[in-house]
Amino acid sequence: MGVAKKTVYDLYSGLINQFLYKNDINSIHILLNLFDIEENITNICPRYISTYHIKKHISKRLKHKKNNHLICLKIGQLIHEDVHRLEFYIYLEGYRNGYLNNSLANLIEKVAVEDIPIEELYKRKYLYHFEYKNKRVKNIRELMERKLEKKEKENKCLYSNITNYCENVLKNKVMSLNKFLDKQLTIDYDSEAFSIKEDYCLLTLDELNFIYDEIVKVILKSGFRLYKEAYWYGLNDKVLKRYK
Repeated sequence: MGVAKKTVYDLYSGLINQFLYKNDINSIHILLNLFDIEENITNICPRYISTYHIKKHISKRLKHKKNNHLICLKIGQLIHEDVHRLEFYIYLEGYRNGYLNNSLANLIEKVAVEDIPIEELYKRKYLYHFEYKNKRVKNIRELMERKLEKKEKENKCLYSNITNYCENVLKNKVMSLNKFLDKQLTIDYDSEAFSIKEDYCLLTLDELNFIYDEIVKVILKSGFRLYKEAYWYGLNDKVLKRYK
């Protein structure tokens, strides 16, 4: 790696670290300017879906717990900002890498210039970002996904980044979940009277570990899907940029 490339890489890594682990929003704006993609990436925003699926999965798995709803609510409150920050990073990483992939962008451009009048290309805000019917475009997207899946299988880069983040940022919050579960009042009836008792319904260590593992699984699955989607958007924006 040349000195210039290494300097940019170190700067990129440092800014990402500041954003992910110190919640420094300014780092993201510097990154977008660094790669000259801020104007394009604002056209499309990531869909923050992991927290929804996390709560859905855990609710289903812990349906035997009396305070199931409260557990899911507290999990969402504790980690949603951290998870959204991770999703934004994944989106940015996918978009950036797609935007820099000239070979796949060339394939998309070949289809575009054959299908769309040049004068219209200069006016387009979106290209094939949301196209699912054009067979040639579909083939390029499937080729992209195969390449990304093969690369991830080989280097596990996204897997490592996600699991490291979860270990360092999310795990302690999940394992301390019991501190945030409010006491529940229950009525205990017998044949002559009833009494009101405090019911804590605390989570066991096994349940806490299970919840954490489920969170990681959901983020890995939705994260790679988000990465591929952002990569595709980056490719399309790269083509449009050639006509601006």
